[in-house]
This record gives sequence, structure tokens and C-alpha cells, in this order.
Amino acid sequence: QVQLVESGGGLVQPGGSLRLSCAASGRTFSSYVMGWFRQTPGKEREFVAAIDWRGVNRWYADSVKGRFTISRDNATNTLYLQMNTLEPEDTSVYYCAGDRDVRSISYSYEYHYWGQGTQVTVSS
Repeated sequence: QVQLVESGGGLVQPGGSLRLSCAASGRTFSSYVMGWFRQTPGKEREFVAAIDWRGVNRWYADSVKGRFTISRDNATNTLYLQMNTLEPEDTSVYYCAGDRDVRSISYSYEYHYWGQGTQVTVSS
């Protein structure tokens, strides 16, 4: 099993940056596909980014491509999301997720393990 804990959320002005972290427990983290999703009240959970177990292949939602970067450090069992040029539309609760076998990386139901979420608010 893997337990996930996000951190790094907060309030930032439009155009600013934040880096989210997701600390994973368990020895299987390095073999998992990991992803970031976000959800605002009244909306479905939305795919943001994903990364394969080696950190070689990365995928992004069109809305964040060129602004966000997903990365991982398997030595420390940590997943990151660097968010630059933030927009008010990025305001949401951000969740990290992981699983060993993920066939469709942008579908939340493919991921068995989830963190509790961290709030990101982009506002002036």
C-alpha cells in the first residue's frame, strides 16, 4: 500500500508560482505511475499531469501545458508539481494519486491511491 500526503498549497497572486509536494510512504512508490488532479466545488475531478515510474514520460492537460511541470524523486518517495504563471482559473484543491497499472492516465478511476488534497488559491 501507498499513503500520500500533499503539501505546498496556499494563496498566490495571478502570475505567481507554487510548488506542490506529495510525500509517499511505502516501498512501491518507485514502481507507480503518479498523477496530479484538481477539483473545484460542483465540478468533476480534473486531470492535471502524470508521470511514469521512471520519470521519463510526462503528460499534461492542455490547460496547464507550458506552465506546470511534474517531476518525481524516487529516492525520497516524493512527487512534485511546479506551477508557474498561475491564473485564477487554477484555483482548486489539488490531489496527488498513484497506482501500479494505469492504462488511461487522465482518468481518475484508474488511480487507487489518493492524498487528502491541498488548496491552491490564485487571487489578487
